[in-house]
Amino acid sequence: MIIARPALGMLPVAALIIGLGAATSARAQFIEGPYIAGAIGMNYLDDAKFRLDNSLNQGMTALGQPNGGQLGFDFGGVGLLSLGWGFSNGIRLEIEGSFRSNEVDSANGAAGLATPGGHGGRQDSYGLMGNALVDLVRIGPFLPYVGIGAGYLVTSFNDLNGRPGNGSLRLRGDDTGGAFALQGIVGIGFAIDQVPGLTLTAEYRYLESLGPSIPVSYVNASGATVLSGKADTESRNQSFLLGLRYAFNAPGVAPAAVAAPVAVRSFLIFFDWNRADLTARARQIIGEAAEAARAQPARIELAGHADRTGTPQYNQALSRRRAETVAEELIRRGIARQDISITALGETQPLVATADGVREPQNRRVEIILK
Repeated sequence: MIIARPALGMLPVAALIIGLGAATSARAQFIEGPYIAGAIGMNYLDDAKFRLDNSLNQGMTALGQPNGGQLGFDFGGVGLLSLGWGFSNGIRLEIEGSFRSNEVDSANGAAGLATPGGHGGRQDSYGLMGNALVDLVRIGPFLPYVGIGAGYLVTSFNDLNGRPGNGSLRLRGDDTGGAFALQGIVGIGFAIDQVPGLTLTAEYRYLESLGPSIPVSYVNASGATVLSGKADTESRNQSFLLGLRYAFNAPGVAPAAVAAPVAVRSFLIFFDWNRADLTARARQIIGEAAEAARAQPARIELAGHADRTGTPQYNQALSRRRAETVAEELIRRGIARQDISITALGETQPLVATADGVREPQNRRVEIILK
């Protein structure tokens, strides 16, 4: 029996993968929770040597025929689907199903296979693997990763046959056999920002099956089976894939920050009856308003008011003079004139409602509003 190349040598990579995950977990944003991934691509199947089991070997030796051979293959296709879980630290675990198919393009050794043009069929494989992967450091939208996998690979000969030119025996294979398999994975993801959780992936995978035994038979020129048994073969696949991965718990695009509403502050300046000049207390309050405006730049609105003594026209003009007086004091204290707006409201918006002609101190005012 042919022993496949020692793919078990990949197992020490597991320690490196776990170490890389621990080293990089604090350096990138990784998948957390469930995800699904799929990929398709090209599969290169290495030439497969096979050897007949003892019963076939003895029969073929008695007939003077070789007891084994080698198959070569065209480039073929590969597709896979994975369900996984990310642990937010860069480590991911997943279950993968895969299919690969390659047509036979050359053969030699076994009866009928060495005849020019005397071969045909294809080799298919169906895999179920458990993978452990580690996402490495993120570089912009790119996130490289590595992984290893182990599982079971079913290898199938489909209509494998030889056509002898001399009427002697020919090999037939149209059956399956399974064996333990290992794989190594190297890939890179490209995050698609417009769809949170969606990533474009590009991968290389090496998958090796450890010696499946596949039923074969030898038939004569009339098609009658002369010998039957198993061929111990090997399957080494190198796959190049493009795919998509979607993480279900990926954070969405953060909403644009909404500016907090600016607090409105107001200051009241009161005036003597029928006057528009400032008292000492009024100047002190205007100074406080100017300091507040400088500490938090704001638009300043001045609203002048009057009580109900005098005519409405007179009170309208008086309220404006009072507001302009306050504006001049603010300018003197360093506030720019273009930051100040003035409104004269006369007797239309009293703090205290009164009858016409009544003197009311609280209605003789200017309100400084900082917005």
